[in-house]
Amino acid sequence: MRTLVLPFFKEVTLREIGVARCDFFLKQLAKKSYNRARQARVVLRLALGLAVRHEILPRNPMDHVSRLRRPARTPDIYSADELKAIRAGISAWEQRPIKAGPKPDGQLGQVVEVMLGTSGRIGEVLAIRLGDLDLDAPIPSARISGTIVSRKGEPTHRQDHPKTARSVRRLALPGFALRAIQARLEKIRFTHPDTLLFSTRVGTPHTTNNIRRQLRDVMQEAGVPEVTPHRFRRTAATAINEVGGLQLASELLGHSDPSITRDHYIRRNETVDPVTADFLEQAFGRPA
Repeated sequence: MRTLVLPFFKEVTLREIGVARCDFFLKQLAKKSYNRARQARVVLRLALGLAVRHEILPRNPMDHVSRLRRPARTPDIYSADELKAIRAGISAWEQRPIKAGPKPDGQLGQVVEVMLGTSGRIGEVLAIRLGDLDLDAPIPSARISGTIVSRKGEPTHRQDHPKTARSVRRLALPGFALRAIQARLEKIRFTHPDTLLFSTRVGTPHTTNNIRRQLRDVMQEAGVPEVTPHRFRRTAATAINEVGGLQLASELLGHSDPSITRDHYIRRNETVDPVTADFLEQAFGRPA
């Protein structure tokens, strides 16, 4: 309200705020940022709704403004070369000479491998417990059944359910993720099923923000910009969609609706199957 709405409306009274003024304000803001316009719309509706309840305004102008149109956006994913650079950058950072402080224990690289190998959210990966792993089965797997949360006034802790009920899932582990988990297990002193696979040196949960910040700092030093945990999730989803289809990618991500996977997580392959050229040649080709 202070940063987005009031600067525009500070010179007018409540009774001067009508549909046209609100509509113009939101459209101008949306040209700069759709998300800011969406946030402004919410707080403006609430404020004007309060004015209606106190009978200062006869109706809420926000009921009649035009809809905000979300701009089309192509999900960003990592290319093979970018993944190679990310892995090399983390490896170089973990193996650098340490003059003071504790030496990196390899967790950052292992977290990245497990995120890429499960398409899990960062909080879900950090919430994996030893009891969620089944590495001796014919098909090694990990169960996603919780997430790490950090609320104001509360210590960071493991929540015993992920984002949605559909998000609880057991995932087969690809070889690179399995090797990362096995390397991590070699350094864990405790074997209780509730022990977190990834944790601080005193056994407490990592915060998701700390992992994001560490990943960002390491990657900036390595010259690889804009590396975020969620981009690994989209990268894995796109790879699965290309070889296994949308439904399988949606199940991997734990989405209840495949359209969410298609619209927000998968980069569309713009190359159409070249077999169409043969079909069109057969249908319309002229004799040589």
